[in-house]
Amino acid sequence: MAADVQLPPNRPRPASHVDVYLQVLNALILRDMRSRFGGNYWGYLVQVLWPCVHLGILVGAMQFRGVKSPMGDSTMLFVATGALPALAFQYISREVMKGYLVHKSLTYFPQVKRIDTVVARIIVEIVSSFMGLCLVCVVLLSFGVDPIPVDAFTAITGYLAAISIGIGVGTINVGIVSVFPGWVLGYVLVTITIYFSSGVYFLPCYMPEEIYYYMKWNPITQIIEWVRLGYDPTLPVQIDYLYIFGWIFGSLTVGLLLERYVARSQQ
Repeated sequence: MAADVQLPPNRPRPASHVDVYLQVLNALILRDMRSRFGGNYWGYLVQVLWPCVHLGILVGAMQFRGVKSPMGDSTMLFVATGALPALAFQYISREVMKGYLVHKSLTYFPQVKRIDTVVARIIVEIVSSFMGLCLVCVVLLSFGVDPIPVDAFTAITGYLAAISIGIGVGTINVGIVSVFPGWVLGYVLVTITIYFSSGVYFLPCYMPEEIYYYMKWNPITQIIEWVRLGYDPTLPVQIDYLYIFGWIFGSLTVGLLLERYVARSQQ
């Protein structure tokens, strides 16, 4: 009688480097979402709702002062086209830096690299930006305002440019804050200055030529004009696309170099 042949048990296949990397990113993203207001996922919802609250405050202030929209008939649409790209840049460039500090302790695990914390926060902020954008569009529709631009390609690419430059500046902030942690507070003053001088509440093209010339050195000013050009192609603005793309790729290059040679040297 032939002896029973027992096959060796199948051993689990070891996870590949890609699987491990995706698992690390997934864990960082989930932790990132829970580390916001209140330490739960409801706190993440607060961040998504904040653009609507911000829009309501600005529109209310303009209505109280009797300021009419210099672009079209809707004050809400005018404020939204300026505030949303400015906030997208501001949140991403700031939160990428804060995410690096929040998750810094996790880098003691060999599977987690510091660049992983940056990538995870970038993904969360991009998703948050588009969720906030969709929510603002729903609010505009509920008030009878059509959020669909005349030139959708121009408006969407302008908003993507705001996100891209936010990523580039955010990576630069990571390199700076790895050496000077106090830059977190210093950058708040920078973003406030940029926000109030970028033309969120007004059209810079109607300013005196001497002032408008210097305002266009601010890439966020041109990005806001880029988005608004998609809603009103008759605006007397001319976008220097080469200058904006230079800011995007230049900031991203400098940021990655700082992460590679400065941030990693702090480990």
